[in-house]
Amino acid sequence: MSLAAPLAIVNGRLVLPEGGPVRGGLRCVAGRIAALGGAVTPAAGDRVIDAKGALIAPGLVDLGVFAIDKPAFHFGGITRAALMPDQSPPLDHPARVRFAAQSGKPDFWVHPLAAASKGLDSTEIAEIALMRDAGARAVATGRRWIDDSGAMLRLLSYCAMLDLTVIAHAEDAGLAGQAVATCGEMATRLGLAAAPAEAEALAVARDITLARMAGARLHFRQVTTRAALDLVRTAKAQGVAITAGVTPAHVMLSDLAIGDFRSFARLSPPLRGEDDRQAVLEALTDGTIDVIASGHDPRGPEDKRLPFADAEPGMAGAETLLPLTLQLVRDGRISLARAFALVAANPARLLGVDAGRLAVGAEADIAIVEPDRPWIVESSRMAASAGNTPFDRLPVQGRATALFKGGTQIA
Repeated sequence: MSLAAPLAIVNGRLVLPEGGPVRGGLRCVAGRIAALGGAVTPAAGDRVIDAKGALIAPGLVDLGVFAIDKPAFHFGGITRAALMPDQSPPLDHPARVRFAAQSGKPDFWVHPLAAASKGLDSTEIAEIALMRDAGARAVATGRRWIDDSGAMLRLLSYCAMLDLTVIAHAEDAGLAGQAVATCGEMATRLGLAAAPAEAEALAVARDITLARMAGARLHFRQVTTRAALDLVRTAKAQGVAITAGVTPAHVMLSDLAIGDFRSFARLSPPLRGEDDRQAVLEALTDGTIDVIASGHDPRGPEDKRLPFADAEPGMAGAETLLPLTLQLVRDGRISLARAFALVAANPARLLGVDAGRLAVGAEADIAIVEPDRPWIVESSRMAASAGNTPFDRLPVQGRATALFKGGTQIA
């Protein structure tokens, strides 16, 4: 991206890493933040943007999307996304990783996640060092759990040596099988193939043990059950380098949402019972969960307008990530600073990129956000390539009204 003219954003409320919003503004020069605070004033020649009291926040960093869908990301205030290796063909070769890393520029940055195994078949470890050199920012097992403990230990040890985080899917495949729901009253009423919630805890317990042995950094892309969250909480207290994520769906919805066989609520992992949903809220409050990601996976009618058990899992989540996270702030669950740590600073840190925060010298990836602006999620009118959202017709609040990448306005 060519360097933009100096930019000054004034008359806003700065979302800083700690504390409440600070009235003021910032200046961007040569693609980076040159100054910020209450005393910042435009210089001669600056392009001046009046935030009109809105939040001046870091652009969101979406950790673990399944498709690059720039209109949806721009609508959602997302300036960077980590692309899962579950592509066709998978990201298990340096050339594919290199191509993916260039695919969004100049107005969006894609950070590819290298496939942990060749073909994502969970057996032979891929050429991870070469993919790191080609632009991979972390390694991911994709939608699959590596059931061979020896293979997983070798992967974790190798990635520890390369200083790369492993992003794991936490679901014991032996228990999960072909299940499309979580064991409980709702799955029974609907007659759906279901797996016990403990399938997640078993996978988490094993992988924590292996990560401790390997001295590796391990991120669970989604942790959605009380038992698994308790394991993560304990491991963190013991000093294991574990982090955990979740999507807004498992924060806001229980398995009641699959009633009437709503295929837009067919997700992986499946929606859980209410007790597990409450455990996710508790984990967001106490810091056990580090990342909220959209899980963006747009699916058209050929994948979703099917019987529930035949529909593909996934949701179009980029556009609802910001308002649903801000709902946690309005509910008093988390602070505004914590909200943007979950959707920007922490994912950027896990990827090792200089983004996700407002600080002098940081890249000028900036969103102007009206946190109370109301709108209604409508699947038929989404910017995403497909509108498969479980939040269809939900009233929400919070919109990114302007977006800047490297100091250049992109939305």
